[in-house]
Amino acid sequence: MKGLTKNIDYFFREIKTIVKLDLLSNLFSLLSLGFIFFLVSLIFAGGYITDSMIRDIENQAEISVYYEAEANKIAIGNQIEKIAGVKEVIYINKEEAKMNMTEILGEESRILDLFDHNPFDPYIEIRIDLNEVENITEKANSLSGVELVRNNKEILDKLKDISSLISLLGVLIIISVSVATLIVTSHIIRQGINLNKEQINTLRLLGAPEFFIRLPYILEGLIMTVLAGLISSALIYFTFNYIYVKVIDFLPFMILPSLDKLLISIFIFTALLAIILGFIGSIFGLKSTKTS
Repeated sequence: MKGLTKNIDYFFREIKTIVKLDLLSNLFSLLSLGFIFFLVSLIFAGGYITDSMIRDIENQAEISVYYEAEANKIAIGNQIEKIAGVKEVIYINKEEAKMNMTEILGEESRILDLFDHNPFDPYIEIRIDLNEVENITEKANSLSGVELVRNNKEILDKLKDISSLISLLGVLIIISVSVATLIVTSHIIRQGINLNKEQINTLRLLGAPEFFIRLPYILEGLIMTVLAGLISSALIYFTFNYIYVKVIDFLPFMILPSLDKLLISIFIFTALLAIILGFIGSIFGLKSTKTS
């Protein structure tokens, strides 16, 4: 271990030499790996965002009950409170309904100014246990005076379908990315070894141990994938800062996770993937190349 520490300068000088021997090819390989990691990071982000949206909808699960104009809302609310799974009943008047929609629409709420009167109806908002949504919807619909019951189960089901699709797609892409990364990294290692065979043989003649000879190539593979991960992370940072601004401007009602938390999760995922694939790819490249 002390020998490795003492020779760390040698290892990095050796890596620099190996890279320079085929600089253009290594640069193209680095950029290729960067875009590969960028692609898998986008898929990871898509899964993270849909999962976060599903959790938020589940935590804020609610049903809106619209009643007939002549109906007694308090009587309806009292009956609803007795249904299993109902957590809270809130009475929303016409003005509050308009304010809620104004908040959801954001800048686009100016369209509401085109109406001469308040177009929204009062309703009863019910906070519920999501597992009881079908039972509550059915029982609320059967109450006298109830005109319409609206829940977000359909949206939630669609989001879950999208999440499942993204997860499946993510697994397939991660497998493809892993294979592509291993191929590119092992190619980099093989190229370095083939261009540096004379020095490898000289080190062997001098009695250098195999691990000492091979370590610069393992480090080269790790450094290349980590640099590719950094390129990917930089692209992700600018991409999602741009996307979040646009989404907030055009779709203010979208429930998005914290940008900081999203980026941190992506960076950690990319770093771990880069280190693991870089190490495995380097070993594979060494194993598949004759060094004598």
